[in-house]
Amino acid sequence: MNLLLTGANGQVGFELQRSLAPLGKVHALNHAQCDLSKPDDLRRVMREIKPGIVVNAAAYTAVDKAESERDRAFAVNGTAPGILGEEAAHLNALVVHYSTDYVFDGKKTAPYVETDPPNPQSVYGASKLAGEQALQASGARYLIFRTSWVYGAHGGNFAKTILRLAGEREELRVVADQFGAPTSAALIADVTAQLIGDYNRRAAGDFPLGLYHLAASGVTQWQEYACAVVQAAYNSGKALKLRMERIHPITTAEYPLPASRPSNSRLDTGKLVTTFGLHMPDWRVGLEHMLKQIL
Repeated sequence: MNLLLTGANGQVGFELQRSLAPLGKVHALNHAQCDLSKPDDLRRVMREIKPGIVVNAAAYTAVDKAESERDRAFAVNGTAPGILGEEAAHLNALVVHYSTDYVFDGKKTAPYVETDPPNPQSVYGASKLAGEQALQASGARYLIFRTSWVYGAHGGNFAKTILRLAGEREELRVVADQFGAPTSAALIADVTAQLIGDYNRRAAGDFPLGLYHLAASGVTQWQEYACAVVQAAYNSGKALKLRMERIHPITTAEYPLPASRPSNSRLDTGKLVTTFGLHMPDWRVGLEHMLKQIL
C-alpha cells in the first residue's frame, strides 16, 4: 500500500517515518516537496502517488506569528486538509490529520472531551478548527487526532529551549497557570501506526473513524515541566548554570504574547482508550525517554 506522509521533517513527521515504515511504501514529503499552502501542489501529489492512506503531519505551527500571517495559517491549516480530503475521497483513501487543544478557549475546569464546543482564541486555533471542519466536510474517511504540548527528539520545542537556557542563565521565569500534558511525537506516531494497521486489517465499514483526543496522561504546568527537564539534565550529569529553585513561577499576564493560550489544555483521552483498548502513559515517561536521546 502507498502511504503519503506530509510534513516529514517536523517533530511528528520525523517519528512517523519510523512508525509507518512497516505498513507499506511511505512517500515522506517535506515542505519543499509538498507545500500545503499551494492547492495545485497538493492535488498533483495526491494524483501522482495515489495513496491508500494519507497522514497529514504538516502544519503552520508558529502560534504567535499566525496573528500577523492569518492568510498563510489558514491556507496551510484550514484549506489544505479539505483539499487532501477531497482528493482522498476520489481514491477511497483514509486521511489521518492532527489538530490541537487550541481549538478550545481553555475556560473549562475539567479536561476537554471531543463533544465540547470549540471556541478558539487565536488565529492558529481558528485555522486548525477550520482544517478539522474542512476535512470532515470533504467526504473522505478520516481520523482526526487533537493533541497538545508536542515535543520530540527531532526539531525545536519547549523542553529543548529550557535545556539551552539552563546552560546559559542562572534564573528563569516560567508561566505556571496554564495546564496540560506534554505529549511526545513518538507516542503520537506509535498510536497512529497502530490504528492504521488495525484499519488495514478490518473492513473499512467496521472501523470506528472520527475525531479523537490523543495526549499523554497526567497534568502539569509549564514551570513544573521546566523543573522536570532541568532535574533530568542534572541526573544525567549535564553541567548547567540554572538551579531548579531559580525557576520562578509567573502568571500568563506577566508574560504577554501576541496569541492567547488556553489556560486549560487538558484533553480527555477516554474515547481513544476505550474504543481501541490503548494505554496512554504519563507525560513524564515520554519526556524521560526523549531526554535520554538528546542529553
